[in-house]
Amino acid sequence: MNKGLALLWAVVGTALLAAISYGMATGSTGMAVLFSVISFFFIGAGFIVKAKQRKRSEQQE
Repeated sequence: MNKGLALLWAVVGTALLAAISYGMATGSTGMAVLFSVISFFFIGAGFIVKAKQRKRSEQQE
């Protein structure tokens, strides 16, 4: 994964985790659960993208 994409993924992932904290602090259970599910899939998608890019770069060598 290139540095720009990794930085974008890290910033968005951190923002989603901060949104979970905000939802918990305000007592909004639905918001906390929603952002938990979104962050789970977003972080998982990051691992998938990284694995696909690594596999593609290994095939080119």
